[in-house]
Amino acid sequence: MVGESDLSRIGISLPENLLNKFDDIIGKRGYSSRSEGIRDAIRSYITYYEWMNDVSGERQGVITMVYDHDHRGLMEAITEIQHGNRHIVQSTIHSHVSDERCLEVILVRGQGEQLKTLAERLMSLKGVESVKLTTIKID
Repeated sequence: MVGESDLSRIGISLPENLLNKFDDIIGKRGYSSRSEGIRDAIRSYITYYEWMNDVSGERQGVITMVYDHDHRGLMEAITEIQHGNRHIVQSTIHSHVSDERCLEVILVRGQGEQLKTLAERLMSLKGVESVKLTTIKID
């Protein structure tokens, strides 16, 4: 069994602005190194992924997303995905955060797997900064 004490070295390439933001965060959170911050970020990502995969049954929820509205074709792709899922998309709220960024809140209801698939499709689009799915079980 491999534990966290059995370390592997990896290399990654990041845009400078992303690395700078990450360095700011690890400094504010008091991490002793980038490696410690990356390990924590990966643990959080794994936990979120496992939680998202546990979404089953009839659910009500919201998908929140932040994206670059100037990214070519992105607005059309988002609209097309929402229209293709109109059976689970109940409503949307669109807010202009800045000249480049938008926040969209999508109210959804349906089978957990459908909601997860919709969130993952939105997450995979180029120009999307973040997507978060939050659901509750329908009693």
